[in-house]
Amino acid sequence: MTQVLDRDLASIQEARALLRKAAAAARIWAGSTQEEVDRVCEAMALAGAREAERLARLARDETGMGRTEDKILKNRFGSEDVWRAYKPLRTRDVLRIYPDARVKELGVPMGVVAAITPSTNPTSTALYKAIIAVKAGNAIVFAPHPRATQCVVETVRVLLDAAERAGAPPDLMSSMSTVTLEGTNELMRNELTDVILATGGSALVHAAYSAGKPAFGVGPGNVPAIIERTADVDKAVADIVAGKAFDNGLLCSAENSIVCDAPVERQVLELLPKYKAYLCNADEKRKLEQTLAPRGRLNTALAGQDAPLIAQRAGFSVAADTRVLVVRLEKVGREEEPLSIEKLSPVLGLYVEDGWRA
Repeated sequence: MTQVLDRDLASIQEARALLRKAAAAARIWAGSTQEEVDRVCEAMALAGAREAERLARLARDETGMGRTEDKILKNRFGSEDVWRAYKPLRTRDVLRIYPDARVKELGVPMGVVAAITPSTNPTSTALYKAIIAVKAGNAIVFAPHPRATQCVVETVRVLLDAAERAGAPPDLMSSMSTVTLEGTNELMRNELTDVILATGGSALVHAAYSAGKPAFGVGPGNVPAIIERTADVDKAVADIVAGKAFDNGLLCSAENSIVCDAPVERQVLELLPKYKAYLCNADEKRKLEQTLAPRGRLNTALAGQDAPLIAQRAGFSVAADTRVLVVRLEKVGREEEPLSIEKLSPVLGLYVEDGWRA
């Protein structure tokens, strides 16, 4: 009991200490020019891309979820592509002038950003949040998911090292290493925090929105993909399976269900094996429900695992190269259709409806 309490207190103290340092760095960084901001962000993006593979392996090893090769792509996207998109934007001083209204639009930093990162996409989320925060003239402090702490700490170290070499002040970026619920709440609610960027489950996003600060939250997704009768069905099936198989379904934007237009049902079913997607029978569906979504709640031990392993844990076998498991669904809701929830794994629901109005 004492050890748990001590860890909670240590986490709170760490959050406060990092925020004090970040606030001092934010005051310095607020006086930076657009050229200085862009030079630092460029260095951060290059460092993130250069270390994309190593950070991906760290994330995979620490969390035990997903696929390293896909995490590499996510890290490159979160550094190179994000920076390419935001590089042209002005964020300092005068952004726009509206002469008719005699109005100038100014870029003013918020100050200190509290950033919460998930276990599903830890390093890629840290990369892009750091880049956009610094681009906007802010300091940023991370609270990683406890299951993905060290990979985020290392990501922030890589970024801070590159930023300081390019002229950024010390402590512009930092990450908690002793992470508890109490420490994360302190980070979000502390008076030195100016804005929150929260990525995680519904409870976390609710806590961020309830912290009394401006907050931007991204919670669970549960994406349906409709294959309409006039679609290129082969391409649709290929893309949906690829999207669901990517990083073993950990992206909240990943497809979770196919809604198949009745006239193309047979074609869809015939194409599933072509793209290494296995259609479960009724008994296998029942076993999968009990294992992956008992009582309508995701078994997080199976999140981001390979399809053959999930099948094995459920009590049936599929080919070793199976990318996605597919189950027929008719209803929606945890109680009536447990596998209709967001599954965070390479498991797809399959609904059949006669027309998009159905």
